[in-house]
Amino acid sequence: MKPVNNNMELTTFDEHLEKRYGPIGSLKRTEFEIKAKANANGEVIREGRKQAKMTQEELAAKTGTRKSFISRIENGHSDIQLSTLYRLVEIGFGKLINLTITEWGSVSTKATSVSCGV
Repeated sequence: MKPVNNNMELTTFDEHLEKRYGPIGSLKRTEFEIKAKANANGEVIREGRKQAKMTQEELAAKTGTRKSFISRIENGHSDIQLSTLYRLVEIGFGKLINLTITEWGSVSTKATSVSCGV
């Protein structure tokens, strides 16, 4: 087992993000945030689908999409339009979406900008 280095300086998650991706609003940071939100939105869709006890095939059939598209969304590999998100949640799950727009820095990076009552 490696000895613990007591001289290490701890940083917050926000400090880590700033060091790695730059300050909020920079191109590199914005690109990272978009990818992170795509992953978070995919998790919301996956959890909603599981709560609805639906397969990817069933959700795709109900919303007029393909299973492969649902899979890409759930895995954060597809940047979906808001209209698609609404269709998946409202038609697919029969739930409503709540969008909140806030100023940069007023919400913790742990929060996601899209939430739905799935």
